[in-house]
Amino acid sequence: MNIIWYKNDLRINDHQPLCESLSRGETVGLYCFDPRQLRDTEYGFKKMDSLRAAFLIDSVQNLKENLNGNLIIKIGQPETVIPEVAKNIGAKAVYCSAETTSDEIEVESSLRKNLVDIPVYSFHTHTMYHPEDVPFDLQDIPDVFTQFRKQAEIRSSVRDPLPAPDSLRGPYPNIKYGSIPTVNDLGLEEQSVDERSVLSFKGGEIEAWKRLDHYFFESDELRNYKFTRNGLLGKNYSSKFSPWLAHGCISARSIHQKVETYERTVHKNVSTYWMKFELIWRDYFRFSAMKHGNSIFHLGGIQGKDLQKDTDSAVFKKWAEGKTGIPFVDANMRELSSTGYMSNRGRQNVASFLAQNLNFDWRWGAAWFESKLIDYDVCSNWGNWAYNATVGHDPRNRYFNIVGQARKYDKKGEYVRHWLPELKDLPSEFVHEPYKMTVDQQKLYGVKIGVDYPEPMIDLEKSYEDIKQRD
Repeated sequence: MNIIWYKNDLRINDHQPLCESLSRGETVGLYCFDPRQLRDTEYGFKKMDSLRAAFLIDSVQNLKENLNGNLIIKIGQPETVIPEVAKNIGAKAVYCSAETTSDEIEVESSLRKNLVDIPVYSFHTHTMYHPEDVPFDLQDIPDVFTQFRKQAEIRSSVRDPLPAPDSLRGPYPNIKYGSIPTVNDLGLEEQSVDERSVLSFKGGEIEAWKRLDHYFFESDELRNYKFTRNGLLGKNYSSKFSPWLAHGCISARSIHQKVETYERTVHKNVSTYWMKFELIWRDYFRFSAMKHGNSIFHLGGIQGKDLQKDTDSAVFKKWAEGKTGIPFVDANMRELSSTGYMSNRGRQNVASFLAQNLNFDWRWGAAWFESKLIDYDVCSNWGNWAYNATVGHDPRNRYFNIVGQARKYDKKGEYVRHWLPELKDLPSEFVHEPYKMTVDQQKLYGVKIGVDYPEPMIDLEKSYEDIKQRD
C-alpha cells in the first residue's frame, strides 16, 4: 500500500505522484488540514481566513469524489499524522509533490525523519516548465524576468500533461477515512461570499475545468485576454484560473495544452500568447524562490536593501479595511475582504499604496493577502509584493499613480461605486477624488467627507514627492 500525500495539488489529471504510486501498487490518498495554517500571524490576523478555507474545503471534497472516496482526511501536522497512518495501514512508500519554500520543505524534511524505513518520493508538479527543462542551473536563474522568458521560450518546451488514471478503486474496507471538516470545525467563522463578487468561485478540479471550457471555448474570451485582463468588473475580463491553479485543481501544463488546442482549432493571436506569457511569470516566481530562499520574505527582499518602514497597526488597519479615503484603494480592499478575490490591476495598486505611498512594511500586506486570497500562492504572492515594494525583480523606484490608474481602468467610476455604495451618487468628476468636493458639493451629492466617507489618510501628491526622494 502506498500513500499519496496531497497538498497544493488537489487533482487526478496531470498528477505524477498519483501515476507513479499506482504503477507500483495499491494506493490511498491522504490530506491533512494543518493547524499551523489556521493560527494567528504575528500581525494579529489569521494565516488563513474563512473564504480561503472554504475554497480549500471544496477542493478537497471534489478530490475525494474524483478518487472514488479513497482519500483519508486528517486534522493535524503531516509529519506526525502520516507516520501514524502509514503504520496503521502498512504503507510501503509515500508519494507527494515537491514544494519550494522553507515552511513546506521543513515539513517534508521532518516527515522523512519520522518515517522509519518508508521512503518519500517527491515530484515537481507546480510549474509549466519542468525544472529539468529550463535552460539555466538553479543558481543561474536570471534576476530579470525578460532574460528568463526569452531563453525559456527559445530553448525549453512544455511537457505533455499526464492523463488521469483509467480507473480508481473505491475505499478500502479496513481504512478509517475520516470526514471533511467545515469552516467552523477549523476554528474559523463561516462567511458568505458577497453577491457582488465577479464570479461565484467554487473549489475543485471539476470546477476548474468548467471555468477553462467556459473561458476558452464557450464564451471564446481567450481571443480578447490581453485587451481585457486589466478589467475590474465582470466574470470574463480575465481567465480567473488563479484560485484553481493555487490549489492545484488544474495544472499549468494542462492550461498550456488547452491554449495550444485553442490556437489550432479556434484562433491564434497575441492574447493566446499572453496567456502563456502569464504562466511563464508564474513559473519565474517559483524558480526565483528556489534560488533565493528565505530572502523573498525579508523586508529588504532579494536585493538585501536596508530599509526602515512604518509598522503602525492603526495605519495598516485603515488600508486593510478599505478606509484610506482613496476610493480606488478602498474599493479593491473591500472586494478582497468580501469575496477573497481582487483583480491583478487592483493588487498592484493597493500594494503600491501600502509599500510606497504609506512607506509601510510590505510584508504585512503580503501576509494579509495570504490570509484573504482564495488564490494565495506563496511564490507568486510574495514575489509580486516584493516587486511592488521595489525589493524584488525590478530595482527601479517604481510606484503607481493611484488616481491616474483609477481614471484609466475605471473611467466612469463603476467599480468604485460597486464596492463603495456611499459614493454611488457622485459624478465621475469626483468619484475618484471625493475629497476635492466643496462643502456645497458634498451637500448636493449627499456625501460628507469625514463622516460618510473617510478623509484621505495622506496627501497623495506629497507622498509621490517623498517616494521620488528615496534611494
